[in-house]
Amino acid sequence: MTHHVILGAGPAGVIAAETLRKHAPADTITLVGDEPDAPYSRMAIPYLLIGNIEEQGTYLRKSATHFDDLRITQVKAKVTRVDAAGKIVQLDNGQSISFDKLLIATGSHPVRPPIAGMDLPGVHPCWTLEDARAIMRLATKGARVLQMGAGFIGCIIMEALAARGVRLSVVEMGDRMVPRMMGPTAGGMIKDWCQTKGVRVHTGTRVEAIHAGAPLDVRLSNGQHVAADLVISAAGVKPAIGFLENSGITCLLGVLTDEHLQTNVPGIYAAGDCCEAFDKVSGKTIVSAIQPNAAEQARVAALNMVAFARGAAPAAELKGVTQINVLDTLGLISTSFGDWQGVPGGEHVELTDIPAGRHLSLQFKDDVLVGCNSVGWTEHVGV
Repeated sequence: MTHHVILGAGPAGVIAAETLRKHAPADTITLVGDEPDAPYSRMAIPYLLIGNIEEQGTYLRKSATHFDDLRITQVKAKVTRVDAAGKIVQLDNGQSISFDKLLIATGSHPVRPPIAGMDLPGVHPCWTLEDARAIMRLATKGARVLQMGAGFIGCIIMEALAARGVRLSVVEMGDRMVPRMMGPTAGGMIKDWCQTKGVRVHTGTRVEAIHAGAPLDVRLSNGQHVAADLVISAAGVKPAIGFLENSGITCLLGVLTDEHLQTNVPGIYAAGDCCEAFDKVSGKTIVSAIQPNAAEQARVAALNMVAFARGAAPAAELKGVTQINVLDTLGLISTSFGDWQGVPGGEHVELTDIPAGRHLSLQFKDDVLVGCNSVGWTEHVGV
């Protein structure tokens, strides 16, 4: 009987465990998650902050007995080391778990900026349910909130903070909002929109230090000081793979995998935000940290884990890695698809109507559309 161990209890880990159980009813499955709560979706946290759902609404599966019913053993601990040769994972509770097949689905963790004062009370990331509870205690109506970072995650958090009625300031190091997803015109339009909604936006600016006090005193690189009852760090994320150091498993930005989601070590797979997956469309490996990719990678990896255990040929291939984001920033819809910055030798066409709040940037390679930015266009966005 094969023992499948899954590291990470987010969407990728849960879908992989369920897929394994469906296709390998007699195998043993262990799901390791490093948080005390039931497996949940981080994407639901803004809805919790707004008040649209309770904590249980963030849970990936609503039945309290769901994993027991599927005979999936849950372990609440953090992985500290993987011994790929010995087929053992070590956990921070002192436990060691041996495996036959391993899936690494540990997701991402927030980047912690090297800024004095990050350990002060009132300074929080917005990544876990525990973070959300702390933010809800402090982000009361009229509270002064400073948010570090105006990327994709930061803009989603902004929506929730605005709904709570806080006085919000946003500080972004890039020269525009959402700089890793939007070009200068689109990012500038989003900034202008936010400012008309009462948000103070500082682009091309860094937080240099946070000083203790009530309120906190936040010193910016533009020389200004901002008083804040709460500081939220939304300065980006990176794959949570530090525990793989010296494991023998190849990692670049993420855990490197082939089109079967297998790593360089046979029988060890990766999926989700920690995974650098081979994309047949572009012919390169990509970390694309969005939930639809996590779900599909988990399904493909699990099917191949079952096939590998039975000595069969790989059962599934990852066809492509979707690069698509649709963002709602205080009611302004923007999108980013594919190679939105364009490709060498490609062509570019743009339509911009600032008064109407509409912008469309299309990138072509020969006669093929390869990338897009849009603001204020919602027709056929899903296509």
